[in-house]
Amino acid sequence: MGELIMKRFLLTALLAAAPLCAQTYIIKNATVMTVSKGTFKGSILVRDGKIAEVGEVVMEPAGAKVIDASNQYVIPGIIDCHSHIAVDGGVNEGSISVSSMVDIKDVLNPEDIAIYRALAGGVTTANILHGSANAIGGKTLPIKMRWGKDAEGLVFEGATPGIKFALGENPKRAGNPTGMPINGQAQQGRYPATRMGVEDVIREAFNNAKIYKAEWDAYDAKKTGIPPRRDLQMEALKEVLEGRRYVHAHCYRADEILMLMRIADDYGFKIRTLQHVLEGYKVAKEIAAHGAGASTFSDWWSYKVEAFDAIPYNAAVMQKKGVLVSLNSDDAELMRHLNSEAGKAVKYGGLSETEALAMVTLNPAKQLGIDNRVGSIEVGKDADLVIYDKFPLSDYAKVQKVLIDGAIYFDRDNEVSTRPAKQAEKQKLLDKEKQNRAPQGAPRRVGQ
Repeated sequence: MGELIMKRFLLTALLAAAPLCAQTYIIKNATVMTVSKGTFKGSILVRDGKIAEVGEVVMEPAGAKVIDASNQYVIPGIIDCHSHIAVDGGVNEGSISVSSMVDIKDVLNPEDIAIYRALAGGVTTANILHGSANAIGGKTLPIKMRWGKDAEGLVFEGATPGIKFALGENPKRAGNPTGMPINGQAQQGRYPATRMGVEDVIREAFNNAKIYKAEWDAYDAKKTGIPPRRDLQMEALKEVLEGRRYVHAHCYRADEILMLMRIADDYGFKIRTLQHVLEGYKVAKEIAAHGAGASTFSDWWSYKVEAFDAIPYNAAVMQKKGVLVSLNSDDAELMRHLNSEAGKAVKYGGLSETEALAMVTLNPAKQLGIDNRVGSIEVGKDADLVIYDKFPLSDYAKVQKVLIDGAIYFDRDNEVSTRPAKQAEKQKLLDKEKQNRAPQGAPRRVGQ
């Protein structure tokens, strides 16, 4: 009963906070950090969910709602290239080594409070990934933080879908080849148990995918006879071979990074992003030559055996060697502070403020293939914007407002002013639950 009461309260607050529709806004007197077109003091006109005009002087149309951002900063919505929020029922299908038939889209949870908390940290888009227990994991996709929408309403329309790969300790440990009990439960051994076994699993899967693709190509060319059997596991890998699905690969060590890029070259596809890639600085030239992006942590190291050689200069070194680099969270809490994570790239590596900000805006947008719509403040792009009270790369900066598709999804003033009413409603529901759970025949208070 308690869970039902709390869920009812959450849904009530969710619906109350959900924006009704996009309006015409003009954000005035702001320091506008476009990322792609420089920084200046000026205004942004938002109409029909898009950025209609940006400049030092923008005409204010009749009926536009004015947002005075004097002494404040506007940046593009932050994009997290590696997240696991908004997933219901577990993020790993760890029972097999190749789980390319499962899809994160099927388990999106729009009621996850982490979505709203991400909004409060300026995040407007995130790449939601399957876990890393499999050499080849499940299908992935970007979402927008449209708090109050249903699961389908979270999906970033038209974005190229992805798939999660993983190298190293995670997929080989998940195999548990000895069959030893875990948490007291008997376990079935699972291949692989070594790093070379992880490579074999990936190669064998693509051997099968090439055969599967050839069968379908032959059928599609003639359109006669009985079509091949549809195999959902192979279908996702066929899409990878055809360039219609991006590969996002969990990795740490330099040797394994090189190994995966060799596999991709052998089978004729590209790694879209190397995720974590903490030893990327060792092989940055090779990563750039392959054309892979790198989505890394700002300054994490020594939290596992594969992370011992990580350095905080990793992002800057890779960028200076020609790699497209983003900074990600992989964590619901860190996700709320990606602006200050980007600031670390100025300290560790001497990147410019614009280059650092691009690592959590335009660069991840390019890695996800959505930079034609988000990632910078340009006319025609989606009005995904964040207003800060202070310089955005500062630890002291607080998000004031967040717009997605031209609608306000987070407003700090509104959040603070409505807290007493929300708390009163929550207490009312808890009191009602307590009354309903009182033993039969127990005295009730006057007025019940």
